Formats: sequence, structure tokens, C-alpha cells
Amino acid sequence: MKIIVLVKQVPDTWGERTLNTVTGQLDRAASDAVIDEIDERALEVALQYKDANDAEVIALSMGPSSVTEVLRKSLAMGADSALHVKDDALSGSDLSRTAAVLAAAITKSGFDLVIAGNEATDGRGGVIPAMIAEHLGVPSMTYLDSAEFAADRISGVRGDEHGTVAVHAMLPAVISVTEASAEPRFPNFKGIMKAKKKPLDVWTLADLGLDGSGFAPSTEVTSTTERPARTAGTKIVDTGNAGNELAEFLAAGRLI
Repeated sequence: MKIIVLVKQVPDTWGERTLNTVTGQLDRAASDAVIDEIDERALEVALQYKDANDAEVIALSMGPSSVTEVLRKSLAMGADSALHVKDDALSGSDLSRTAAVLAAAITKSGFDLVIAGNEATDGRGGVIPAMIAEHLGVPSMTYLDSAEFAADRISGVRGDEHGTVAVHAMLPAVISVTEASAEPRFPNFKGIMKAKKKPLDVWTLADLGLDGSGFAPSTEVTSTTERPARTAGTKIVDTGNAGNELAEFLAAGRLI
């Protein structure tokens, strides 16, 4: 089975994130860049299947030169190879452009299954996997808490507000997983050393048969403003009627 795992480089989850008010884009230089935590879980799902079965795992990412770092970590965790889509024309791509380009790369590579995280921790769009599946013309199952593999199908459990739903689809397919899925492994020294010798191919838009002139961002940011500074909250001191004051505060905010 040929499994492609989508990985993304994002600002450190625990760091402060700022917006570039000139470009309207996230200021990625303002914090450390790391592999998205949810994508590590997606990769772990693929690697656990590979550990016990005949499978090839490929890490795929789109972005600037720094993306090589997260792809090397993916290789150190156990991926067999990596693909990096890098082209200056893709800078600032929105969701629709990103999905189209990744789908083109997946098509060029060939696949049986695509695994992604349910949503990136920077943009939180949560729609890329489904959009890619639409481009590829294959089934998609998103927000899976668990996934089970078979030779010709993939199944899993998806949670919703009413409980859980058991779903399945024939391969090829695209799935996304949640934080309830597999806990990612840590790369060991042997894996880190092996990663240096594993193939990491870099593809441009031309390599994918796409015209760079048509891949400028299709979403235009017309204005941006900085988030206002956080103000001090309301402090309630109990002098005998704190319960009433708290209830009035919650009611005023329509919280009760």
C-alpha cells in the first residue's frame, strides 16, 4: 500500500502568533517553525500500519525552503521518502490553491491512501483533506478518531455531537484524523541518521504540469488590524452577595 501523509510547517503551537498587517498573512518569522502536532499523529497512523504490513509511507508538504526541516523529521520518524512542493509563485496560497497543488503532487506520485490531520493549528480551516479528495475524485472520511486498514478499504470511527459513527470507504481514499488518534513516536538516533540518506524530492509547479501564473492567491486581504490588548477582567469580592453579582455578570454576557 502506498500511503501519502500530508505534513505542514507551522509556528510553534505554544508561541505567540502575530499577523503581518502589511501582507495580511501570518508572520512566520515571529516564532519557531515546527511540524504540526496533528500531522505527527497522521504520520503515526501510517507508520503503525507500515510496522506490521507491506507499505510505503511518503511525507508530502508544500512551502518554502524551511519545510525541509519538517520533512526530515518525518523521515526520522519512519517515512520512506519525502516530497517538497516549493515554488515562489505559491507564496501566500489560500486553501483552494493549496488543495489544487497538493492534489496535483499526489496524482504525480501515485497513491492508495492519503492521511492528513483534521485541521492545521495555524489556519484551522479543516477543509483541505476534503478538497483534495474532490480534486482526486476519491472518497473522503474526515475527523476520524481511529482508523483500521484492510487490503482494499479503510474504516474508522468519527465522533459527532450525538455520539460516534462507524464509516468505511474503498481505496483509494483520503482521510483525516483527530487528536484522539495515535500518539506520535519520537525519532531515535538511528532514525535520524537514516533520514539523511532517504530521498527527498523537490517539485515545482512546472514539474506538476501547472502554470505558475495561474497560482497566485485567489483570496485577497483588503485590510488587517492588530488584536486589541487584553483588558483586566471584572473582580468580584464576596461581601455576602457575590453569588448574585456573579449571576448578574453572566446574565449580562448572555452566558446563562
